[in-house]
Amino acid sequence: NKNIATLSQVWESLATNGATRSSCLINLGGGMVTDLGGFAAATFKRGIRFVNIPTTLLAMVDAAVGGKTGVNFNALKNEIGVFCNARFVVLNTQFLSTLDKENTRSGYAEMLKHGLISDEKMWKELISFSLFNPDFEQLQRMVSESIQVKEKIVEQDPHEQNIRKALNFGHTFGHAFESWSLSRKPILHGYAVAYGMICELYLSCIKSGFPTEKMRTTVRFIREHFGYLPITCDDYDELITLMTHDKKNRNGIINFTLLGEIGDIHINQTATKDEIKETLDFFREG
Repeated sequence: NKNIATLSQVWESLATNGATRSSCLINLGGGMVTDLGGFAAATFKRGIRFVNIPTTLLAMVDAAVGGKTGVNFNALKNEIGVFCNARFVVLNTQFLSTLDKENTRSGYAEMLKHGLISDEKMWKELISFSLFNPDFEQLQRMVSESIQVKEKIVEQDPHEQNIRKALNFGHTFGHAFESWSLSRKPILHGYAVAYGMICELYLSCIKSGFPTEKMRTTVRFIREHFGYLPITCDDYDELITLMTHDKKNRNGIINFTLLGEIGDIHINQTATKDEIKETLDFFREG
């Protein structure tokens, strides 16, 4: 539903029901709703206010905060959108107890990313947390800490010109996996990011000196909770083509955010096609 046709329906509904520049749109739901609703509000009559009330873990720690809005287009994730902040984001972690395990894990992948780009203490807590029997009281505190990581980075770089690219760790491969899956068996965004982090941790090891044991510890956690994506070597060229559409790219060169250590962020990193294929080999076999 995160497409131009649904966006048009939202605009039509706003117009039909007499929305004005003084109106406020409330986006109650998951990340698809906050992305789509935020973009609809940001563009209707050149912009009306909106409030996000995220009901999924992914939306709470990622989609609903930070000011990114948009829709998918031409089978590419978030290809059309604008930066526009919600007037408020209202968080109620009681929603989390209503989620199925897949959606809980999808959001948790973004939390794990925040730990990897933040500090070792946060990372250690995240990889020792039980997703098989979640402690929702502990999770509520961890959600708050995760959001603070994102907010701190977004405040420094609201339009993703520099350090905000840290938040894209795992997403260059991840968005390609997500787009690849759309024409097969679609996967949740967080699962795609988890798979992307396996690849970008491996790339971090060979390109930026990330510690191998920490990479393997994180990969084991991801494999245990997120399983595998059934790509083959025949899919490599399609995945690389999809990566070339990533919004971080410059002059057609695929850009990655890599890590030298937990919290040691290296933005605007590149890799050759052979290195990308080697990474995909590791993803399939590692």
